[in-house]
Amino acid sequence: MAPVGLANYAGLALALVSVPSLDTPTCAIETRRFNAEAAKLGTGVRILTISMDLPFAQKRWCGAMGIDKVETLSDHREASFGLNYGVLIKELRLLARAVFVVDKSGSVTYAELVRELADEPNYDGVLAALALAAG
Repeated sequence: MAPVGLANYAGLALALVSVPSLDTPTCAIETRRFNAEAAKLGTGVRILTISMDLPFAQKRWCGAMGIDKVETLSDHREASFGLNYGVLIKELRLLARAVFVVDKSGSVTYAELVRELADEPNYDGVLAALALAAG
């Protein structure tokens, strides 16, 4: 329930994964895939999945799905992530499906906006960019 920002992850390589809602088929597939990939990454890398879902719903969903390597964050309160990264779908108050990789210095080194909400991101591209960002 506390605000979280990039400063909370200083010195880490990050994949910021925005999804419309964890409780939808494509978002579930994507989050499970990134959870499996996160298990293979080193300690200097984090995958954060951000949605407009309430934190309570995120916790319930992650528990039911066995998600334990990806950290979920809620943008519900202020939509600050969606506004700052340009992925807020204002009419629906949802986040677009997108991935941003941030290197250890806090610079965005990769950005992918998935055009169709039903499509998944380029996992190989994200993972390659994350490996480079982790250095």
